[in-house]
Amino acid sequence: MVFTSPTFLFLFLPVVLAAFAITPKRLRTALLVAVSWVFYAWGEKHLVLLLALSTAINWALAIVLERTAALPRRRLLLTLAVVVNIGALVYFKYTNFLVLNVNALLEWAGAPAVRHAPVHLPIGISFVTFEALSYVIDVYRRDTPADRNPVHVAFYLSFFPHLIAGPILRFADIAAPLPRPTVTLERLDRGVSRFINGLGKKMLLANPLGHVADQIFALPAAELGTPAAWLGVACYALQIYFDFSGYSDMAIGMGHMFGFTLPENFRHPYTAESIRDFWRRWHISLSSWFRDYLFVPLGGNRAGRWKTYRNLLTVFLLCGFWHGASWTFIVWGLFHGVFLVLERTRFGTAIARAPFIVRRSYALLVVLVGWVFFRAETFTAAMSYLAAMAGRTGPMAVPSIYYLSIEVQVALAVAMVLAVRPLQARFAGVSPAAAAIRLPAVALQAAVLALSLLYVAAGTYNPFIYFRF
Repeated sequence: MVFTSPTFLFLFLPVVLAAFAITPKRLRTALLVAVSWVFYAWGEKHLVLLLALSTAINWALAIVLERTAALPRRRLLLTLAVVVNIGALVYFKYTNFLVLNVNALLEWAGAPAVRHAPVHLPIGISFVTFEALSYVIDVYRRDTPADRNPVHVAFYLSFFPHLIAGPILRFADIAAPLPRPTVTLERLDRGVSRFINGLGKKMLLANPLGHVADQIFALPAAELGTPAAWLGVACYALQIYFDFSGYSDMAIGMGHMFGFTLPENFRHPYTAESIRDFWRRWHISLSSWFRDYLFVPLGGNRAGRWKTYRNLLTVFLLCGFWHGASWTFIVWGLFHGVFLVLERTRFGTAIARAPFIVRRSYALLVVLVGWVFFRAETFTAAMSYLAAMAGRTGPMAVPSIYYLSIEVQVALAVAMVLAVRPLQARFAGVSPAAAAIRLPAVALQAAVLALSLLYVAAGTYNPFIYFRF
């Protein structure tokens, strides 16, 4: 059930909001867990049992871990939690990839291939796994007390606004309101405003730009020209930003509607002046997770220069692999890792001293090249695409103007402006008392909502990009 589907917008969300409003506060968390499991089962059916099992295991492990004083037993319990959670992620997300590569080696060696039934990837498993791990690790570190109420842990792992594609939560983010979630009129208004922003980003910007990116990335090398290649990667860069930040806006907005504050996930990433700066702005909840639960435990930057480089490359290798079971994602992660290492050398010092336009152009160029690996289906396709960007135009190149309809031109212009001037700053929540004063902003947001709903009514199934992760 996609946030932009008529079923969600006109049935599921209104019914849940109405039920939440009339439910006693002490029962609201349980209600939200129930509807979240319905939301998940809508698409994944019986795999909602996997979500329930993960909740039960991590809830129990955290309680036992908190009660255990002996350090060896505590480490054993933590190891068990890591093995269970990562084991499930590896099985469901990486089995097909591993078997495919093993079979390639076996074929090269002349041995028979391994036979197996393809494993279905449960939607959102990467996000749920990281949230479960952060909860148990925080209990192990004594940063967060184990919650005795299994409903609270179930809510943390399954609350439907962030269940599929984040933001990745820490238990402390939502612990305070859990016993009695409460919503004020001002907070409801702020949530609705933020939700509309996200809906507009997805329907009015990400979708039309994504259509252009899909067309260009699907071109064979002979038909791919240099201008079209740059247009395609620019459209994809804007698509993935507005698609994912739009989802995050909708999730954060719905969090406000139900009395919870979800963490921000983006802070104008295309205004970054280095790759290090980019990762402080892009998918913040993921980059901070890797920093706190992997980079720092590996030694961070405290163990000397070469070990710092090793730690950065390890983190971004795993960051790429987290995004998908494909060599292109691994290359994308390592590509960013290499530039993060370079920025800790004299190269980084030179970039930091360069003029503002050079710093921003450098960061944007690296990010765009990286997106080619992220978007391409294969490594070979990515290299052919990069060759076209570098000037190798195919003999039957399609002119880039072919893709620039009026709708795309408008979406591209608006997206480029809003990529550096975020939508939520322009459409901040308007309280009822100030509505008359802020009438132009309210009218503009109403127009965004109306246009978005027109696209929803006329459109087809259009999942968010990060659903696949």
